[in-house]
Amino acid sequence: MGKRLIHQRRGRGTPAHRVASHRFKDKIRYRSYDALEKEGSIKGKVIDIVHDPARTAPIAEVKFENGEKKYILAPESIQVDDEIECGISAPIKFGNTLPLAEIPEGTPIYDIENTPGDGGRFVRSSGTYANVVTHDANQTVVELPSGELKYLNPNCRASIGVVAGGGRKDKPFLKAGKKWHAYKAKGKKFMTVRGVAMNAVDHPHGGGNRQHPGRPTTVSRHAPPGRKVGSIAAKRTGLKR
Repeated sequence: MGKRLIHQRRGRGTPAHRVASHRFKDKIRYRSYDALEKEGSIKGKVIDIVHDPARTAPIAEVKFENGEKKYILAPESIQVDDEIECGISAPIKFGNTLPLAEIPEGTPIYDIENTPGDGGRFVRSSGTYANVVTHDANQTVVELPSGELKYLNPNCRASIGVVAGGGRKDKPFLKAGKKWHAYKAKGKKFMTVRGVAMNAVDHPHGGGNRQHPGRPTTVSRHAPPGRKVGSIAAKRTGLKR
């Protein structure tokens, strides 16, 4: 009798395969888009800068004038005790959050909303930023780091500056074990062993005197879980000619 496949074991949701979300700090979202921001602005003070295992960028804990505390993505050059401002009348300064309509063309921005009030959706990885290209009566054009032009509602909010942690990729991991721990902290899959490298008891493609599947790699959509490996319900395989 063969063993269960790794994706069968992972799918059971045992502690070994769960994301350690209890270690994550919080959901990083803007404060609610209320009258304070729509008619003026609200100030906040950075009280701490912390690491969050859930993301690549550092986050800043901000305490606002009304006593509300929020975690935000930390921009480059921000420090503890710095002040930030959120709202339509906030000045153009690194770390401040404004509607796109109030941000001049050519300004670097990050943590951009897709719809007004959704809390931020685009450009949130460390070291990334987008640029405001142009304004129109009904939309603002933003160039994302990929080069894609995004047409957004002018009332969508964004923060001024560049996300901190841009040098993250400059330091090599050096060892595969460290890379595994980095992926494990975020609940990602890393270093999956090929089926043909396993024994016959471990995988349908395993076994034999050399590494080969030994059977067709296409399987039915209705195959049982222990057989459902390879190209599942493939219409075709190989290069298109």
